[in-house]
Amino acid sequence: MDTLGLLRIRVRRGYNLIVRDKIASSSDPYVVITTTQQKAKTNVVKKNCNPEWCDEVSLSIKDLNDPIELTVYDKDTLGADDPMGTAEIDLKPYLEAARLRKELQELPNGCALKKVQPSGTNDLADESRILWENGRITQDMRLKLRNVESGEVLIQIEWVDIPGCKGLDPDF
Repeated sequence: MDTLGLLRIRVRRGYNLIVRDKIASSSDPYVVITTTQQKAKTNVVKKNCNPEWCDEVSLSIKDLNDPIELTVYDKDTLGADDPMGTAEIDLKPYLEAARLRKELQELPNGCALKKVQPSGTNDLADESRILWENGRITQDMRLKLRNVESGEVLIQIEWVDIPGCKGLDPDF
């Protein structure tokens, strides 16, 4: 099996998304997350530029260097859906922390393993923390959308090992 594991992505909410339906002065946003081999989609939230999706998608990961892109669209009844911005999910800081998970068992719950600052090399809108919570490593990210006037999306990522897969262990 060439799958390394699963990346669980919780798409929580959007902030200040742009208006694409001029008549309704709103948008009907949904999120599509893509890798080179997969695509996952959230539900559509009607007439809301600050939507709460609370959706969870899982992607099987075969290559840790494969880019993961998040795109927000406005659902249209007629014609193609309108793009509302894109952002790339940078896994590198998370993966560095997740590889240490076997040594973290004694850490207190809620311990911050790493802080990631917004920079020119990521799409973070705000500082992101990688946390040890209830035996899991998670990272909340507030992503600033590119190619659009405004908009941010809050997500949480978590690595899930699959029995029999290599996972993040380089010695497998």
